[in-house]
Amino acid sequence: MTEPARHRFVATDSSGEVSGLLWVPDDARALYVYGHGAGAGMTHRFMEDSAARLHARGIGTFRYQFPYMEAGRRGPNPRPILLKTVRSAVDKATELAEGLPLLAGGKSMGGRMTSMAAAKEALDDVRGLAFFGFPLHPAGKPSSERGDHLSKVGLPMLFLQGTRDALADLDLLRPVLAGVTPPPTLRVIDGADHGFHVLKRSGRTDDEALEEACDAFAAWTDEVIS
Repeated sequence: MTEPARHRFVATDSSGEVSGLLWVPDDARALYVYGHGAGAGMTHRFMEDSAARLHARGIGTFRYQFPYMEAGRRGPNPRPILLKTVRSAVDKATELAEGLPLLAGGKSMGGRMTSMAAAKEALDDVRGLAFFGFPLHPAGKPSSERGDHLSKVGLPMLFLQGTRDALADLDLLRPVLAGVTPPPTLRVIDGADHGFHVLKRSGRTDDEALEEACDAFAAWTDEVIS
């Protein structure tokens, strides 16, 4: 298996350069521009494990850092910087993709920032958006306002959501997605929480839950790029 290659690119003029990891299998059929969640960067175990599973399914990844994470700070940057970083990451991935179809999205916050960027202005060359745990609302504060922008994206979208995800009540998410065109794909991972962990008493393992999610990602990818 090939190893990820490290790259640098300018996130924004004010925040400077950030790191990215390009990991493309020999049989790649798409490249996924993959933003991290709010509390952990691109080398977090979930990011590495999911990227490895996508790699095994012929999907390359370009993981990247948001500026606050690159600088070792805890709190995310202001939204304009996060959105510009998404666009810069997509531009860098386009440069590195060598003609591969582009997908974009991320884990939790990385996914939401990608969808917000796409809703504001189309992301060049991106064919679809995929989310590992879209954060519809803060934990313990159910609401759907964070999904209002999804109707403006105008791309195929894949939502990989656990039934125990405290940041996305499925009864609130489903009506939001019902009003989106083209109709998004919602794949519900039974027993998984926001980090795709499952309870031991469920009879499943975290690995099985993530395998299911990545199988769904691969099948959706084939539909989008065909």
